[in-house]
Amino acid sequence: MRRAKSWGPPLLLLAPSVLLIAVFVYGLIAVNAGTSFTDNHSAAQANGVAPISFVGVQNYLDLLASPDFQHSLKNLVLYTAVFLVGTLITGFVWAWLLERPIRGEGIFRSIYLFPMAVSFVASGVVWRWLLNSNQGEAASGLNRLFQIVGLDVLQNPWWNNITWGIAAIALPAVWQLSGYVMALFLAGFRGIPDELREAGRMDGASEWQVYRYVIFPQLTPVLLSALIIIGHMSLKAFDLIMSISRPSNYQTKVPAVDMYVFKSSYDFASSAAVGAILLIIVALLIVPYLIHSSRKDGR
Repeated sequence: MRRAKSWGPPLLLLAPSVLLIAVFVYGLIAVNAGTSFTDNHSAAQANGVAPISFVGVQNYLDLLASPDFQHSLKNLVLYTAVFLVGTLITGFVWAWLLERPIRGEGIFRSIYLFPMAVSFVASGVVWRWLLNSNQGEAASGLNRLFQIVGLDVLQNPWWNNITWGIAAIALPAVWQLSGYVMALFLAGFRGIPDELREAGRMDGASEWQVYRYVIFPQLTPVLLSALIIIGHMSLKAFDLIMSISRPSNYQTKVPAVDMYVFKSSYDFASSAAVGAILLIIVALLIVPYLIHSSRKDGR
């Protein structure tokens, strides 16, 4: 009885959250998975007019064999690579510049973090104009700027380029999230005791050697956290792409856009299959990190 009384209040306190998560997270994941195993590809089936049959993994096989979806996956890889490299390098450089307290540091931190306060849709509207593909006399945005300063060679179609157009859309994402990565690295820099730096200098290490052998290894957990957070955000990219490009634009297609297009055409089975594939990709990225963290904390 005493054990039941001690566990009773905590369980009652957690019960609403557990119930909501079970229904609206894991329950909806199960519903999505179930839909992806059916042939629900039309409005008639969605409205209950036509029967729905179980087809197993056929939707997944059809998607993975589709050249359009393969193109979307390639775009996702390119977008993720540019997004990750851009935010990590820019955020680290900003944090390194602010690592030692300087006058006006608060102003610089605010400037670097300001893009995070802007929604992806709002920044996408602005960047759509900046990345306008018009060149020559009709140029605007960055192409117009290059024309004014005499760097016409840098003018390009940006996100309209069929090969690397999705990489151009990653630029506003880098601009918007670099401040967040800077905050992570800056917290990591500030969390390193000064005694470690002084010990390295007393042992005869140069300033570069102090950073290389003392400071940088201490930032490994921060780097891993930034990789996980930014990586999973890039895999779910949708609103920024939609606000700059259009769902029908082949050059900027990613799985999240495909999922929206399928759903708009009442192809709920294919849309659910795309969502499940994205969930699997995110899980492959995050689950090993969670296992590593739990083992590290258990030592």
